[in-house]
Amino acid sequence: MPQRKRYLFVCVNRRPDGVPKGSCAQRGAEGLHAQLKAAIAERGLAKTEVRACTASCLDVCWAGPAIAVEPDGYFYGRVTPADVPEIVDALAAGRRVERLVLPPEDFTEATAGPPLPAPPRGAPTGT
Repeated sequence: MPQRKRYLFVCVNRRPDGVPKGSCAQRGAEGLHAQLKAAIAERGLAKTEVRACTASCLDVCWAGPAIAVEPDGYFYGRVTPADVPEIVDALAAGRRVERLVLPPEDFTEATAGPPLPAPPRGAPTGT
């Protein structure tokens, strides 16, 4: 398998219920990862262009679900299943989705924008 141009590291870390900053898994990251993998494969990008991988904590829990895009060195945050087609389109075009790129203030919990709410228990999470 050749090295791909980009790797998407999707945080799927899960914290116990009740932890104030929450976790990416509680906000649907596991389903988001599966949806990204499927969309990347459908577009024919999986073998040479992009690989969606799972990752543990990326240290921006309050801005999750979070995705580190490497080797480009930026993070997407507050990603929802509705964002996946736009992300895949951007990957195919060699660009990024600017509205999802985390700004510097989002890397510190005290200055970060508001988190996405966790979906209610039992609600679909993008799969």
